[in-house]
Amino acid sequence: MSTNQPYIAPLDPSRVAIIEKFGGKIIPLDPIGAEVHGIDLSSADTPPPDVVEALEHEMANRGFLVFKNEKQLEADDFLRASCWWGGKQLHSTHGIHPATPDRNRHIFRLSNDRRHGIPGVGPQWHNDGSFNTDTFSHSGYHIIRPAEKGGGTYFAHQGAAHDALPEERQEFWGRLSSVNSASGAVHPVVHVHPISGRKSIWLHLGMTGAVIEKLPDDDGFRLLDAEEMKQLCHEYNDILNAGLENGYAIAYEYQENDCVFIDNLAVAHRAAPEAHLPPEEQGLRIMHRSTVRGVQDLAPDFDLPVYINLNGPSPFGKGVWQAGGVGFRWDDGIPMQN
Repeated sequence: MSTNQPYIAPLDPSRVAIIEKFGGKIIPLDPIGAEVHGIDLSSADTPPPDVVEALEHEMANRGFLVFKNEKQLEADDFLRASCWWGGKQLHSTHGIHPATPDRNRHIFRLSNDRRHGIPGVGPQWHNDGSFNTDTFSHSGYHIIRPAEKGGGTYFAHQGAAHDALPEERQEFWGRLSSVNSASGAVHPVVHVHPISGRKSIWLHLGMTGAVIEKLPDDDGFRLLDAEEMKQLCHEYNDILNAGLENGYAIAYEYQENDCVFIDNLAVAHRAAPEAHLPPEEQGLRIMHRSTVRGVQDLAPDFDLPVYINLNGPSPFGKGVWQAGGVGFRWDDGIPMQN
């Protein structure tokens, strides 16, 4: 078993001081994430570079930041603040719901009522934009209407989850690369986070069409078969769920006017089951999501290409090789929409 305990970095005092000098306040959430007060997202002026850098580093270490707003943000304010991070510009690939304000193509409007937004999104652990080689650096979640009976988002710290893996699984997962079922983009199952420097696990449970193993003793590769894929996906699901009990994941319940920004390379997320309950049971829930262009490719190791054509023959022999839709169904009893 791993001798490492899952670790979440505390707030850095020097960065806290930079944020406070600007007039803001940052408070750690338990066990991950942090709240930010006193920074007005509706301002047309971006905070100074040292403040943005301090916030972005804390987001990388803690996983996500919740900006507490005294008033409801306009859509343009939310989108402008989304561009403080990572690639500094929006990268939007989603559909546009008819209720989206001004049919803005950068707003992904989600709801538990299809009249108000797109329902049923994100029930399994995932990171946004896994179909891109330069997967989104950050995502934003602006709660427009929290449901009266709750229904938030689960966030899990992927560096701490790597810590929690048994050492033999760390070694095995470090030789794996996933292939996105929709695009063929190839990503490492374990990567080094570009800001925190932490080894972090990364796998989309709703959009993976193949997993390639680099063989430990030679230059060859092979595909995981169906049973191995099921085991990997169940282990990934279990290790992230375990964070809810072991101090590296959180079930975050949104409050009115919350605006959450996540480091998409540091935390996985999934919708809480209650988020998809009908409004008659849970109350109406509406959220806007933004996605930010990546800074660099989340590229695989071992000289694998960044794209592989899943619609063509496998160059790695027999195993799971499934293009399109939600990819490989690792559990027949769960919803897989993403």
